[in-house]
Amino acid sequence: MVIRMRFWTILCSLQVFFFSQAAAQSRSIIDFNRDWKFLLADDSLAKNELYNDTRWRSLSLPHDWSIEGNFSSSHPATTQGGALPGGIGWYRKSFVLPDGSADKDIRIEFDGIYRNSEVWINGHYLGKRPNGYISFSYDLSPWLKKAPARNVIAVRVDNSQQPNSRWYTGSGIYRNVRLVVAGKVAVDTWGTYITTHLFSGDKGDGTCSRALLPGETVGMMNIKTGIRNSTGVMQRVLAETKIYNEKGEVVTQSGSYALSADPYGTRSVVSLLVANPSLWSPDSPVLYKAVTLLFRDGKEIDRYETSFGFRSVYFDADTGFFLNGRPLKIKGVCLHHDLGALGAAVNVRAMERQLQILKYMGCNAIRTAHNPPAPELLDLCDRMGFLVMDEAFDMWRKKKNKYDYYADFDQWHAKDLQDMVLRDRNHPSVFMWSIGNEIREQFDSSGIRLTKELVALVKALDTTRPVTAALSEWDPKKNFMYQAGALDVIGLNYHHEVYDQLPVHYPGQKLIGAENMSALATRGHYDFPSDTLLHWPERSPQKFVEKGNADYTVSAYDQVSAYWGSTHEETWKLIKKHDYLSGLFVWTGFDYLGEPTPYPWPARSSYFGIVDLAGFPKDVYYMYQSEWTDKPVLHLFPHWNWQPGQLVDVWVYYNQADEVELFLNGRSLGIRKKNGEDLHVQWRVPFEAGTLKAVSRKNGETVLIRQVHTAGAPASVELVADRSIIKANGRDLSFITVRILDKAGNLVPHADHEVQFSISGAAMIAGTDNGYQADTVSLKSNRRKCWKGMALAIVQSAGKKGNITLTATAAGLPKAILTLKAAE
Repeated sequence: MVIRMRFWTILCSLQVFFFSQAAAQSRSIIDFNRDWKFLLADDSLAKNELYNDTRWRSLSLPHDWSIEGNFSSSHPATTQGGALPGGIGWYRKSFVLPDGSADKDIRIEFDGIYRNSEVWINGHYLGKRPNGYISFSYDLSPWLKKAPARNVIAVRVDNSQQPNSRWYTGSGIYRNVRLVVAGKVAVDTWGTYITTHLFSGDKGDGTCSRALLPGETVGMMNIKTGIRNSTGVMQRVLAETKIYNEKGEVVTQSGSYALSADPYGTRSVVSLLVANPSLWSPDSPVLYKAVTLLFRDGKEIDRYETSFGFRSVYFDADTGFFLNGRPLKIKGVCLHHDLGALGAAVNVRAMERQLQILKYMGCNAIRTAHNPPAPELLDLCDRMGFLVMDEAFDMWRKKKNKYDYYADFDQWHAKDLQDMVLRDRNHPSVFMWSIGNEIREQFDSSGIRLTKELVALVKALDTTRPVTAALSEWDPKKNFMYQAGALDVIGLNYHHEVYDQLPVHYPGQKLIGAENMSALATRGHYDFPSDTLLHWPERSPQKFVEKGNADYTVSAYDQVSAYWGSTHEETWKLIKKHDYLSGLFVWTGFDYLGEPTPYPWPARSSYFGIVDLAGFPKDVYYMYQSEWTDKPVLHLFPHWNWQPGQLVDVWVYYNQADEVELFLNGRSLGIRKKNGEDLHVQWRVPFEAGTLKAVSRKNGETVLIRQVHTAGAPASVELVADRSIIKANGRDLSFITVRILDKAGNLVPHADHEVQFSISGAAMIAGTDNGYQADTVSLKSNRRKCWKGMALAIVQSAGKKGNITLTATAAGLPKAILTLKAAE
């Protein structure tokens, strides 16, 4: 089998893996997520092989115990950490080795454990990893018992020291776990490094073998492979590399070549050419696969697969970012790792849904704020077409929280950074590395030495991508990280007020907005007048707004930002205006748990997202869609349920049109056109019940029509599934949108009915949400009040095929029933 399969192959193939099949494979990847025992407490005896865990809870990984708790202002993580509990937990798993695993090396791979994990196998201590976001593995071989004897792995996770983060982290083994069975001579973990170069006949350059014709392109790959040999003696093997395209066709191969595998490690280098390769880009994310084969005595002893793509990236100080030789404005967002009601527990479908929503908005890049992501996210970005800024740290030696990574930095930063680069450097989506976010060493001379050290660590492993850092101090005279002279691209956070003058302050430097906006909004809430710009909080060192809204809401008009940031329109106008600005990463794509600026408790999740925590777009989503896509857009808001005569600001985002005309109950309220740098048009309208209609036109012809109606009394509950058939694998999800409608089918914008969900069949309710940042009901509850007429239920496969029936009941309304299906 393979070590770097694309995510959908893993999900399909691993379901048919059983330990008994491992003998038939030169390398086996075994899903190790099922049948764990869990205890939310600390018991030092739990590391022992014969410990009695029969009364512990049984569960499958990935698992986040914090999200299962209740929100409370008393939790030491504070609202910054999502107001959810931490603590200490133990995991144990008993297993029998697969047939044919004798004379094989067996490793366990963890994609991430938050945090301070310690691991034992059969009572033997394997080690500790403090970093909660890093992937790591341990060799189990020396301490394993042969079948039919049972082995016991034990994992202690300590997330008790709080606060240790500025956002919600989750707790536990929250990413995937695998058992890797391979031969004594095999490709090492993250053992391949593939670099590509494109030669074009149009540019007059050629390969080492011949000149190229006009219109001809050749892709060259250098494939470096690390071979592990645990036999203790030199081993002679034959190696072969094949390159497959997306259709599964071999497009080139190396032929066999001899290797002498040294016990201290061996590196091989193969160069291959592909004629006219398909290039990877956000619009056409074409992937190739390299398969490395090892043979001894005519028998295959290892097979290792690596996904990669052909693409070129570079930055220009004057003209910005170029992908495959063409200019491309980076239209990115920052993402924290939590998945709303699912917490930090990795789920591929939940991540895919987030990316689908962002892709439809026109987003083409993701910044992994502020830590290495789950590898499945990068697999998704490879496949779906997102550039990725892969980020390592939120702090170095100087802390931001009492118990954060600063205490582990000296001992672990080199290993953690190297592991991130080794793991992620073959992903075509990863186009730059970030060594830190708003690091406090910016402000003293230690920043010079540490910046140079970290950049050198990255470049020793990968020279094909630029290295940046997200700098919060814009003045180069005050920024010691910039003064190190080691950063390839200057990443600046906020300070849009100096963007017009950046070439003066940073002559000849390549520039990108690493973090921008920090605009605030609550979906469906509107404050008037909308053309008053506000900072909430107003100034440093205020943590909270002094005169906010009593219900902990923020206007969904693009009019409010934190004092250090801007509205969405303010900064985007600058980014689109200047070619020397390569692009930006909006803070943030989605709301996330924790950091509920601008409010204290009971607010417990952020207001920064373009999309709310439930995955429902806020209105500004359509501003980006109108700017970042070519699809026709016409978005009319707000809703149309107000008090008679109340002055209501009506906004419209649009594109692909010259003008918009607004009608109220058939009467024209005038035509508006965007002038200059305008990104929306506005009317101030005295409310009267009825229908508000917007019509966009180009050259006098209607492009789109949008209407909002005054809703009547709530009459029904609507359930709409994003997918009616899910996989019966125990992990797949269907996201169910709940809407309270009047008898005409209009959304009732102020409906706040509590909806109770029940389910039968081959699934369970994995969580509920409504996107309201100050809802303190557990996200695992099967009851959820609607917010602005909407809520969300997440249905998860129970691991078996069959029909699924979800029922939703709300007081005074007919119950709603939705039928789904779990299938192979």
